[in-house]
Amino acid sequence: MARESIKARERKRERLVAKYADKRRALKEAGDYVGLDKLPRNSSRVRLHNRCKLTGRPKGYMRKFGISRVTFREMASEGKIPGVTKASW
Repeated sequence: MARESIKARERKRERLVAKYADKRRALKEAGDYVGLDKLPRNSSRVRLHNRCKLTGRPKGYMRKFGISRVTFREMASEGKIPGVTKASW
């Protein structure tokens, strides 16, 4: 499980990206790269990293569900994810 500070940092980046999205888009369309330089670095979408919403695990992230493969497997086995069953043939 990730440290709380790491998860909090990622949430802060997500907030900054959402806050400055319109402004960044307008500056890019205008070609004002000096103005873009003055915005916070963490307001860029490139700096976001997908993390599990429950544990904060950075690797093995499943986009469709927003959680890591480990958490997904546990929840699927417990029947907590609708429509997901263990394969058997």
